[in-house]
Amino acid sequence: MLRVHRFRRSGRGASVSAFVGGNQVTLHHDADGLDAIATAIAEAREEILLEMYWFGSDATGWRFAHALIDAASRGLRVRVVYDAIGSISSDDAMFDAMRRAGCEVREYHPIAPWRERHRWGRISHRNHRKLLVVDGTTAMIGGLNLADQWAREEDGGGGWRDDLVAISGPAVASVREIFEMSWGALTDPNDDDDGGSFDVGSAHIRVLGNHFRDERRVIRGAYLKRINAAKRSIYIANSYFVPDRRIRRALTAAAARGVDVRVMVPGINDVPIVAIASRSFYSGLLRRGVRIYEWQGNVMHAKTAVVDAQWLTIGTFNLDARSLRYNLEINTMIDDDALAEAAEARFLEDLGEATEIRFATWRLRPMLQRLIEGFVALLAGWL
Repeated sequence: MLRVHRFRRSGRGASVSAFVGGNQVTLHHDADGLDAIATAIAEAREEILLEMYWFGSDATGWRFAHALIDAASRGLRVRVVYDAIGSISSDDAMFDAMRRAGCEVREYHPIAPWRERHRWGRISHRNHRKLLVVDGTTAMIGGLNLADQWAREEDGGGGWRDDLVAISGPAVASVREIFEMSWGALTDPNDDDDGGSFDVGSAHIRVLGNHFRDERRVIRGAYLKRINAAKRSIYIANSYFVPDRRIRRALTAAAARGVDVRVMVPGINDVPIVAIASRSFYSGLLRRGVRIYEWQGNVMHAKTAVVDAQWLTIGTFNLDARSLRYNLEINTMIDDDALAEAAEARFLEDLGEATEIRFATWRLRPMLQRLIEGFVALLAGWL
């Protein structure tokens, strides 16, 4: 059996990992990502670790609740962490049913005062991660939550646009350790059972989490490093794009040196105030050569970036203040030409369903819209 011990931090935590090679990686898009998660749970033999911001109690949520209940009935260790705010509309009966079946379920930072581990001072700090680790050999990370919004439209879902990466290889250990820090325990690095054997691949992966205060800016730092080093292209798809000054300067500096910088954001945002805040930065970016597109399909929820068709990041980190200051996040940083080229191809394909915002027309928008954007921009540090 896999064994764990309580995590005691000494120096740098496991949530800041180095690049490790020998990984196999598969990209999944949209509802295919839900199917990949379901398959991994169904094929699990020993352990399932799930950390989910939004675990709905709709048809999709219950689909996965039943899958986890079935896994627990097969004798697997099943551990689930869900966020109290992200899952605020979910029915407690679903989580109770999972607990009765033998799943270990914890709520992250409860908002109800009578809940165990409730703290008023932690209300704004959320667990925004979406990750799955199965048998210590497979990990999945992306923007997909377990709710109907991500299911196919033909199945009654919202058909939201999103990305997920499935990893098999040494990097899985880092994902598992990040989960264990949320849970309150860490895999023993000296344990003889390392969680399983792997098929060797070619992808070099760095897994970044921000569990501790001094790791808060580590994911943004990795973004900045690659943006500053870009030579040919920077393609970013980000659902809540409210970049701080350093990110904006890095993007415009890249455009100034001839890099093709394109940012795709939702045309319809499920959080309207974030859309307004995002648009407040359009003028400064467009004027300095950054190209901006608004996705015109169903809600785009991806947090993906590709640089020079060589480096790829997928995860839960939005380029906004909440991800930087308040949320627990996780991102994969992947050096793999084939994978990055595939992600770039999908980004360029998606541009066919997006409208490019042109500075010449954007600057003529109504004064009232500008005033609203200006006011909301003052709140950008909290969004």
